[in-house]
Amino acid sequence: MAISESNQGLAVVIGSSGGIGRALVDALRDASRFNHVLGFSRSSSPAIDLADETMIASAATYAAGLGPIRLLICATGFLHGDGFEPEKSLRQLDARHMAKAYAINAIGPALVLKHFAPLLPRQGRSVCALISAKVGSISDNHLGGWHSYRASKAALNQIVRTTALELERSKPDAIVFALHPGTVETRLSRPFSKTGLDVQSPAQAARAILDCAEKVQPEDSGKFLDRTYSPLPW
Repeated sequence: MAISESNQGLAVVIGSSGGIGRALVDALRDASRFNHVLGFSRSSSPAIDLADETMIASAATYAAGLGPIRLLICATGFLHGDGFEPEKSLRQLDARHMAKAYAINAIGPALVLKHFAPLLPRQGRSVCALISAKVGSISDNHLGGWHSYRASKAALNQIVRTTALELERSKPDAIVFALHPGTVETRLSRPFSKTGLDVQSPAQAARAILDCAEKVQPEDSGKFLDRTYSPLPW
């Protein structure tokens, strides 16, 4: 059952106050493919803070009362802010920056999976996409730098892979994958968008993400894909 064929169940977007997350919620509600579309963020009700597992668990409990989750997208990420910028060399490594990057880019999404993956149905198609980044690829790293962001996204990719293997045994129709959305005009990427890059609007990125979620098959669970449904190296 493709997402476009489903008029039941629940779609959940974690990180709905960000550029991509907000656009995803808008696109899903406009499409009217699900009974409910929930967007969670620090400003939603109930709210989610990825640094607070209690809040994540409470949001999952709320979602559980609305039906099985057929689509879950975790559209969160931290690259810069609060006085931190991407590192250009080892000399710029900062333990607090690294801890925050891991907390938001890896640990938070892992806790989202811990509490929301049990809400995926045991039978029937469900899709869980976690927004990663191509710079998290180890084998594709040819420039160096951005240590905290690269490493935390690589950690996220491993969490996705491990989760997919576990769910394969209990929820064989569930598809869990890491997704690189490309460069999007958001607060996260705006300072680092270079001339000549294919920069998308959040609405364009949302459409591409949902198109990819339509295309994935059970054999894609545990993979690292870009928005065009092309595989990326780990």
